[in-house]
Amino acid sequence: MIKVENLVKTFGDFKALNEANVKVENGSVYGLVGPNGAGKSTLIRHLTGVYKQDSGEVFVDDEKVWENPKVKGKIAAIPDNWFFFNTAPISEMMRFYKGVYQNFSEERFNKLKEAFDIDVKKGIKYLSKGMQKQAAFWLALSTMPDYLILDEPVDGLDPVMRRRVWSLIMDDVAERGTTVLVSSHNLRELEDVCDHVGIMNRGKVVLERSLSELQDNMVKLQVVFKEDMTEVPSDIPMLHDSVMGRVHTMIVRMCPEAAVKCVSKYEPLLVEAVPLTLEEIFVYEVGGLEDEIKKHIV
Repeated sequence: MIKVENLVKTFGDFKALNEANVKVENGSVYGLVGPNGAGKSTLIRHLTGVYKQDSGEVFVDDEKVWENPKVKGKIAAIPDNWFFFNTAPISEMMRFYKGVYQNFSEERFNKLKEAFDIDVKKGIKYLSKGMQKQAAFWLALSTMPDYLILDEPVDGLDPVMRRRVWSLIMDDVAERGTTVLVSSHNLRELEDVCDHVGIMNRGKVVLERSLSELQDNMVKLQVVFKEDMTEVPSDIPMLHDSVMGRVHTMIVRMCPEAAVKCVSKYEPLLVEAVPLTLEEIFVYEVGGLEDEIKKHIV
């Protein structure tokens, strides 16, 4: 299990992490999302032991991560900008990884060559960005990690390779119980693979739920009221309302059944509940928080 408790990190006068809390259960795929500058990459650098926190704690399997080689040996990470030795081919980086990770499997490395058809003798710096990212996955998955931490992992990969990489990752989750934490702006893709989601904003994880729970507690309603009803009743807990002709599209913080029941008592001509995507949930959750912040500033 990954557990982050009240994590604080400042750079000069800027507080990048402001008492952030995260909990990632073993064997889950956890999507970390948030606007630019929310603190996602800073949090990830603490999870991998790159940064030392100002205060708070980071635990993996109930052990602190900072300066703990035993714990770090369980974690494979692919940052947005992957590091490799400037003159190294993949074969040399493989030997480096093998020396660092006790569980590195050369057998799996050779097997994965079928998925990543790249010349192991070619210098990595001469590969395209997408092929460099493939090399990063090739090496990371060969370490047989208990924890896989990814920051914008499939950026630069073509659609076929994206699907192949996610298939390999999900196979590890199913067969080995690998725990995955992934930060990405591609929310549509996260929706297909994640079972839990944490939304970050201004250095905090402001919402942490299972994806199914998030989708069950917010719904989009398309409603046509009677002609004599010109305004939406105030007892409907809306986050957003837009109107096209007579059709109201409302975002309501309720489960679909309760939302339909709440609106139905006004005898609308039409009411239909539509599931929200993860991207829509993110937009309305973060947008609502920003509106509240602006109210307090004003």
